[in-house]
Amino acid sequence: MVFDFLKRGAGEAVAQTKASATGPVVAYQTSGRVAWSPRDVVSLTRTGFCGNPVGFRSVKLIAEAAAALPLVLQDAEQRFETHPLLKLVARPNGAQGRAELLEALYAQLLLTGNGYIEAVGAGPVPAELHVLRSDRMSVVPGADGWPVAYEYAVGGRKHRFDVSGDTAAICHIKNFHPQDDHYGFSPMQAAAIALDVHAAASRWSKALLDNAARPSGAIVYRGAEGQGKLSDDQYDRLVSEMESHHQGARNAGRPMLLEGGLDWKPMGFSPSDMEFHRTKEAAAREVALAFGVPPMLLGIAGDATYANYQEAHRAFYRLTVLPLATRVAAALGAWLAGFTQEAVTLKPDLDQVSALAQERDAQWARVAGADFLTQAEKRSLLGLPAVAADG
Repeated sequence: MVFDFLKRGAGEAVAQTKASATGPVVAYQTSGRVAWSPRDVVSLTRTGFCGNPVGFRSVKLIAEAAAALPLVLQDAEQRFETHPLLKLVARPNGAQGRAELLEALYAQLLLTGNGYIEAVGAGPVPAELHVLRSDRMSVVPGADGWPVAYEYAVGGRKHRFDVSGDTAAICHIKNFHPQDDHYGFSPMQAAAIALDVHAAASRWSKALLDNAARPSGAIVYRGAEGQGKLSDDQYDRLVSEMESHHQGARNAGRPMLLEGGLDWKPMGFSPSDMEFHRTKEAAAREVALAFGVPPMLLGIAGDATYANYQEAHRAFYRLTVLPLATRVAAALGAWLAGFTQEAVTLKPDLDQVSALAQERDAQWARVAGADFLTQAEKRSLLGLPAVAADG
């Protein structure tokens, strides 16, 4: 029996489409159904961000730095000073400004590997933009492997966003994931083992403090033969004298008089204790490495990769903040340009990044001294429109 519904009619006019040939294979088992995320981002966020100071500070440092970068909107001919899209990004909704919205978006990307922005309102320009929680969003792939809808679930209730039209209400920005077709990879996942080690070391330190840390020493009783311990009266008298004459700031450094077979044995941290402390520092550096934050900026001791703090700060912007901000701004700009049908791009304004002032001055000097380049070519190399705006 031939299943005719699996093939097109012979006389049917088929519109030419451009799509990956692997799309139908990817969506074979998930077409029209939710593709659930294979990771527990809620637990990772709770342990790696809410319960770990290194993970918390790494995410905050990157998100705040990237959100603070000024953005510029331009086309092939000019850089816009005023534009409806710039106005929307500057005040995306009634409760958030540009920095708050972008910080939430960057934080979602760092914590879960995915960022979702919702456009609210009909018209050539959305009325509002909102960042949605990634742990509540699920992708619904279509027959060609691309998302046709997104499901947002809260407390047993779901709302489906249809994105099969020309302009989608959801902008999905994700990190590269080598083993997932629909969701991004979070740095928190790469740092999961280091986070567990760091948390275990912190619990060990807390337990040590709960047990009054390690005693400074021990009083050893060396009695006569056959007498293995102090009597009750001797023990009570020894404890009373210790509390009254050898504890507290007033008695610091006071010598101890021992008698009757008592001997003092000093104690300190064992080599295994010291090694456990170094393991915690190594785990903290691995967490910072996964997020791309120089350990020096987080106050982690024992790192000498960068000559000084200024070099670490410049490397942080060049290798971590700018690639993330450029990628997110480009995706956000392309999505918003679909509403206005304009060929515009949104990107960070590198000329206003103080951490890169030295590199910017050197680049401007090299381009300005290149006499074999035209003005349009020089402007293109500097990321400016090829033709200067009038006025």
